[in-house]
Amino acid sequence: MNYLPENMWAKAEKLLYTQIDNTGLVLFRIAFGLLISIEAFGAIGTGWVRRTLVEPEFTFSFIGFEWLQPLPGDGMYIYFAVMGVFGLMVMLGLKYRWSMLGYALMWTGVYLMQKSSYNNHYYLMMLLCYMMVLLPASRALSLDAKFNPKLRTNAMPRWCKLIVILQILIVFTFAAVAKIYPDWLNATVARIFMKGKADYWLIGDLLQQPWVHQGMAYFGILFDLLIIPLFLNKKTRVLALGLSLFFHLFNSVVFQIGIFPYMSIAFALFFFSSPTLIKRFKLKRELYQGTAIKVPKMATLFVAFGIIYFLIQVALPLRHWAIQDNVLWTEEGHRLSWRMMLRSKSGRVIYYVKDKTDTTATKKNYGYRNMLTKKQYRAFRSKPDMIWQLAQRIKAKEAGAGRDVAVFVSAQLKVNAGTYHPFIEPNTDLGATPWQHFKHSEWLVPSKSDFNITWPKKKSANPEEIN
Repeated sequence: MNYLPENMWAKAEKLLYTQIDNTGLVLFRIAFGLLISIEAFGAIGTGWVRRTLVEPEFTFSFIGFEWLQPLPGDGMYIYFAVMGVFGLMVMLGLKYRWSMLGYALMWTGVYLMQKSSYNNHYYLMMLLCYMMVLLPASRALSLDAKFNPKLRTNAMPRWCKLIVILQILIVFTFAAVAKIYPDWLNATVARIFMKGKADYWLIGDLLQQPWVHQGMAYFGILFDLLIIPLFLNKKTRVLALGLSLFFHLFNSVVFQIGIFPYMSIAFALFFFSSPTLIKRFKLKRELYQGTAIKVPKMATLFVAFGIIYFLIQVALPLRHWAIQDNVLWTEEGHRLSWRMMLRSKSGRVIYYVKDKTDTTATKKNYGYRNMLTKKQYRAFRSKPDMIWQLAQRIKAKEAGAGRDVAVFVSAQLKVNAGTYHPFIEPNTDLGATPWQHFKHSEWLVPSKSDFNITWPKKKSANPEEIN
């Protein structure tokens, strides 16, 4: 049963279920499988697994997933090696759906297990992994099709292409919009980022030039905003590819952000025509030229699921506007929102404990530093959820020693090139404060008007404190 007028439903069916050639999807599967395999094996080889998951006493999991902690001993090395094998199987198209689902589930575990190395491309990888499970990407140029000729086809429904394009359109559009704030527009953020690149061979001095910072700031916005429309237009497609190569390879060299730039380049496969791809990659395969429309039995359910999914994808990056204060200060609504390479933050954090059973007890400084690795220490000081989680850890640790303590935090935060301001309400017992998943945390000190973000802020509950 559907709830659209008959003519609209017919147009929707034609748009989504018309069979088209699958060359772009098949090539993307090969590239994606290779890249996620490199991500897994590379995490072992570069020491990422050791620093992020093996060395820490515990990891800052997403709240609600504290039970999800790294495997003991060499378990995480084996875990990532298995993921790497799954990636290779995806690339080869061997047991494709099972290997893609295996990687998706294991990567989800890694993503939820730690926040010290949070990156937007980790989130995008997770979404794409589950998306690829649904796509018939092993029907050609795969071992599955070789071993089972019944699977082989050069066609796929058009929705397989559209959902990937829509997903990356959402990613780049929100990434562009998030950059439209003063510290980005006046190149403060670019200058801060490039300051740490001064020792780069050949390009270090160039990256310190003000005109480079201004170019990065505005090119970043325009690229994110226009790259998908340029790819969609046949006349500007080659230009879009050139800009994409320059932009993503620049990011790879300067920021060293893993496979994300190369995965972004691979998205171009969904925009170029199949004849072009077959010619450029010298593929020996027939081009599908039919116009059949194959509507599945559960078409209405599929469309409803797709609408809900993409509404969520649009809502998540907007949710910070419904939360009190500025997201650049509070971090509330920052994750899952494509707010990429957007700001620099640093914090100073001191923990105090007070014995609840002793009425004469005073707050005492708590030495938490040895509980964290260097990587965790750098990451947690500006993230209120991680500060709260460490307070819970301290309380639990003291409880294990037979002490019932209150845990207080004195913290200061600096955003971009601003000055340090109080960040946490120092008289709040964070150890006894529940986490608010869908509400503003009242123990966060409201942002000050001079914390270097001059874009108009949403109204605070305590406007008199913002001056």
